[in-house]
Amino acid sequence: MMGAVIDAFWRAAAYCLHPRVIALSFLPLLITIAAALGLGYFFWDEAVDGLRQQLETWAWVHLLYSGLQTIGLGGLRSVMAPAMLLFLCIPFIIMACLLMVAFFMTPAMVALVGERRFAQLERKKGASLAASILWSLGSTLAACLALVLSIPLWLVPPLVLIVPPLIWGWLSYRVMTFDCLADHASAQERQRILQERRVPLLFMGLFTGYLGALPSVLWASGAMFIAMAPVLLPLAIWIYTLIFAFSSLWFSHYCLAVLDKTRRDAALAAAAPAFEIVSRLESDPGSA
Repeated sequence: MMGAVIDAFWRAAAYCLHPRVIALSFLPLLITIAAALGLGYFFWDEAVDGLRQQLETWAWVHLLYSGLQTIGLGGLRSVMAPAMLLFLCIPFIIMACLLMVAFFMTPAMVALVGERRFAQLERKKGASLAASILWSLGSTLAACLALVLSIPLWLVPPLVLIVPPLIWGWLSYRVMTFDCLADHASAQERQRILQERRVPLLFMGLFTGYLGALPSVLWASGAMFIAMAPVLLPLAIWIYTLIFAFSSLWFSHYCLAVLDKTRRDAALAAAAPAFEIVSRLESDPGSA
């Protein structure tokens, strides 16, 4: 089972170099960057001021400021609120990149993989565009709720590197699997694959989630990032977009390969009784 996952992984990596994939990656990238910079332009100052005022009411923050002052790092106090605001925005920016890729790229990725590898695979169109959007919105709302509820855990250093990627991975698994099977599989086939292949699909989603956490190194540069945000923010979003574009191809290769195998196995199972009868007649013509 994991062999199919690995095979799809390398195929997806190779497809990332396809000119169509590279061209398609710019649209979700530009939309996400424009939205992030636009929201930052209109609301950044107010959000930073509001967060700074909130921090001033917390006793542990004053203890932290005193500790920083003692060790000669009192200047970091001025970047505490902006850095924390960026830190809180990271998971939602990543989710926005995922949804942009799922909406603008995944259908084209599935079509590309279908044309090149599974041209004979029948498209049963088991889910409409509206169903796909509703599925993505429902999954996204659940992921947003989980992120908000898990914010207190982010204050524990190990958990901040574990919990958000788990949520992104779960969302990737839900959204990518549904979208990759929406056009080719029937509703029954999709449900069967989701049930029988839940473990490898969830593994792929979680791997994608933790892969998406790697660009967070750019956000961990503290005061330097605050000064270089106009440059590093688009770079981070570009990396997120490429990661989720690869994820879209990975899920496309795996899901369509599983669907093709499922149909072939079903066809062989249906043909087995007839083949057995023919074999008996050929071995014992008198029985006819």
